Formats: sequence, structure tokens, C-alpha cells
Amino acid sequence: MEVILKYFPSLSTKQKEQFAALESLYTDWNSKINVISRKDITNLYEHHVLHSLGIAQVIKFRPDTQVMDLGTGGGFPGIPLAILFPDVRFHLVDSIGKKVRVATEVANSIGLENVTFAHERGEEEKRLFDFVVSRAVMPLPDLVKIIRKNISARQQNALPNGLICLKGGELAQEIVPFKQLALTWDLKEFFDEEYFETKKVVYVTITGRK
Repeated sequence: MEVILKYFPSLSTKQKEQFAALESLYTDWNSKINVISRKDITNLYEHHVLHSLGIAQVIKFRPDTQVMDLGTGGGFPGIPLAILFPDVRFHLVDSIGKKVRVATEVANSIGLENVTFAHERGEEEKRLFDFVVSRAVMPLPDLVKIIRKNISARQQNALPNGLICLKGGELAQEIVPFKQLALTWDLKEFFDEEYFETKKVVYVTITGRK
């Protein structure tokens, strides 16, 4: 938990309590339904919660922004972002029902009121959102192909609407198809921990639908 407060020192009491509760909840649920690698659960805050909050280092979502988290798994990056941005609406989607169940139970346990959940594939979701966020679920071109239909034309944030992904490793080839539409940030510029040395945030502008 200290690593979250290190980078986000101005959290409210409620936010601190919600973040603090994640450790016991995920440890308990992970023993029943494996949503985080068993050997990695001890790194929950650094590798999963803080990593998710890397998105908040490149954009501060404005109130009433609508965000879909595609391939959320056990709730990353959606749940940490929903705690950090209580005035933003998050819709967490995953094709694996038991993972959606874990994310739902965790959100309910900490009293998150700005999240909804769907057990479905991204292709099935028809609603419009300002942004889609995701954590390394598939190559960028494949992801853009699925979620292009979900981006709204209504603009209300500093960055134009589009896709924001957490990725690792070499991304040059994945970004080629998007040319001037893509931006990348190295998370090592924001977070000191060695884990973030090769981690990136990738943003792709997508023309929205009316």
C-alpha cells in the first residue's frame, strides 16, 4: 500500500481505505479463482494496482467520462482507476465469467459505485465510450479493430477519445499502422521501481461515432 501513497499522496480517506482493502480481498479470492499468478499475488500493489494507475499519469479523466476496460480479468486496470476517479463511469468487460465474478465481488466489497460489469467478448459490446482501456490483452491492431465501434464522437477530455493500453517490451511494429495517431510513454519516467523499466502506456486516437 505504501507504494500507492508514494505516488498518489492526496487520496481521500475513503480512497485509502478502498485501496488498502484490495490486498485481503484479492488474496482470498485468488486462492479460490486464479486471477493473478499465485507467485505474483504478493506483488499486488506494485505489479497490478500501481501498474493500472500508470494510465492516470498520462490522463486525468474528467467527471462523467465513460470508460470501458476490455479484458479486465480480475479488475485491472478498471478497479484501481475507478477508485482514483470516483466521478468517472467504468464498464469492465471480460469473456471469462469467473474473472468477472471476482472483479464484481471485489468492487462490491469496497463499495465502488461507479463500475458496471459484463461477461462478454469485446465484439459483443455495442455501447459508446470516451475511452477504452486495457492491459496487454492482445496486439494493438487487433484491439483497435474490436473497439473502434465503441468510441464516441463526443469529446470532453484533454486527450481526444481513443484507446489507452498498458503494454510491455518492444512495441515499434505494433504502432506502425497508426503512425501519427499513437503516443507512448515509458512508465519508468513516472515510477522508480525496477518492474516498470520496460512498461509503457500506449494511446491511439480513434475517430468516434455519433
